[in-house]
Amino acid sequence: MPTQRHSFSSIGLMGFGAFGRLMARHLQPHLPLVVFDPARAPEADGAGMGLAPGGIAQVAACDIVILAVPVDRLPEAMASLRPHLRTGAIVLDVGSVKIEPARLLLAGLPGDVEIIGTHPLFGPQSARNGIAGLKIALCPIRGESFRRIAAFLRHVLKLDVILTTPDAHDRDMAMVQGLTHLVAKILVRMEPMPRRMTTKSFELLMQATEMVRHDAPGVFLAIERANPHARAVRERFFSYAEELTETLEHGHRAESAEGLSAEAAEREASAA
Repeated sequence: MPTQRHSFSSIGLMGFGAFGRLMARHLQPHLPLVVFDPARAPEADGAGMGLAPGGIAQVAACDIVILAVPVDRLPEAMASLRPHLRTGAIVLDVGSVKIEPARLLLAGLPGDVEIIGTHPLFGPQSARNGIAGLKIALCPIRGESFRRIAAFLRHVLKLDVILTTPDAHDRDMAMVQGLTHLVAKILVRMEPMPRRMTTKSFELLMQATEMVRHDAPGVFLAIERANPHARAVRERFFSYAEELTETLEHGHRAESAEGLSAEAAEREASAA
């Protein structure tokens, strides 16, 4: 069983992509941050409590360790961190799906560390004006420190915290994110779009597309492939789209047939 820590003095961050940098900006004012990313080595920053580049061992030695890596890289990240993690450390992931990461974290991490699945329901685009009031899902997996983490997120970062389970999270996200990203991908392929003669509803649709257009390809694949509930939602969506297409096409033919019948009846009446 993990030993619960009574205070936190440091955060280790593995991964410094777009979302890792966003987290660092909002966490650094509150706790010292150690960052490891072989592809994007960060520069030291003394603002706030300080951000410093570090190695895997330094990141793993922190009280809180955040895995900001794609789902398919979790096993590799955990294997490198595992020998260096402290008893009672809290390990979080920030992926868009939660069932598979929860399974991987439970299987791959020592039994004396706590595990929390998180999913910030925002990204660099939607958080460009700040994160206060935005939503974050929290899935307690092992340990009790999620309560203090939730309190910090609510009262310090001013986030709207949603406590849930990995399965409930993935069921909702299959609809919420799965459909959003699917429709956005299709709309991008249909470009160019009208820019001048538009309606408000169309502009909102374009805004939603822009918010996810530049997400890393791995995000879309995780949302659509790593979420076990996403396929059923996609199949429903395309089934309804096909049904609507059939209705429109058959309805048009029926209206045309009715029009021809009415014209024939009128001609017959005139001839009589």
